[in-house]
Amino acid sequence: MYHRITNFLRENGSIPAIQLGHAGRKASCGPPWTNFKPLTAEDAKHGMRPWRGVSPSAIAPRADAPAPLELSVDDIKAVLAAWREAAQRSIDAGFDICEIHGAHGYLIHQFLSPLANKRTDAYGGDLDGRMRFALEVAETVRTVWPQDKPLFFRVSAVDGDGGAWDMDDTVALARELKARGVDVITCSSGGINGPLNMAIVPRTPGYQVPYAARVKREADMPTCAVGLITEAHQAEDILQRGEADLIALARELMYNPNWPVHAAKELGYRDYLDLLPPAYSWWLKRREQILALRPDNETATAPKKG
Repeated sequence: MYHRITNFLRENGSIPAIQLGHAGRKASCGPPWTNFKPLTAEDAKHGMRPWRGVSPSAIAPRADAPAPLELSVDDIKAVLAAWREAAQRSIDAGFDICEIHGAHGYLIHQFLSPLANKRTDAYGGDLDGRMRFALEVAETVRTVWPQDKPLFFRVSAVDGDGGAWDMDDTVALARELKARGVDVITCSSGGINGPLNMAIVPRTPGYQVPYAARVKREADMPTCAVGLITEAHQAEDILQRGEADLIALARELMYNPNWPVHAAKELGYRDYLDLLPPAYSWWLKRREQILALRPDNETATAPKKG
């Protein structure tokens, strides 16, 4: 039963992967198209009852949101146990790749950021203290995640008003994560106080690729590039230049679910239709055979008037 979806993915040539995360203080809110509006009693009437999230410190993510509950050390141990259980369930369900979501203002990111983490115990203060929870999550997941299955970690490489978290911090974190069995760092950005807070980072195609390139170079580990990567040659050039080892697509795949097939064709892969399920590829190959039989100039065979 657990393997129904993962087996289906494998049968169609994909590798089942899962991303695990914890919202922390960003819980109890609406979807992005409501600007993450905090849930209210009115939402409870429609089955969306508000609740208080948790965080390293009791600091609300925005002025109109309630302050979260500050996690005690015992609470942190319970959260780590939940991460272990989630990872074990993912293995039992047949997933082959796991990504720990440590970015975009969610719980792990809240521990990392000095804007959200004002603790004075071992989980706060300097960089080592603020990294402790992230590293313990990675260690906990790796206790059950097999060594022969890749473990990714997604990080907001830069974030915070005035650069409260920067690339030096990210490289330091990546090195420690590598030592704890993380195989790939996915380099994103922003999110601790909403969208990206650093205006010095323009939203241009591939704007986050330099983060992946620096982590790959200075932490000596594979990286995944993401963010406004939409064209086949753009993605291929990133790989060929050695700026990242993997390319992640999100909204572009919403726009064009068959992007990999079109990219393979554009990059000259002869059997690109074989990337599709057989029920698709058979029909499309047949169409190509028919098109190949058409004369170069259809008007030459059309009957003449008069």
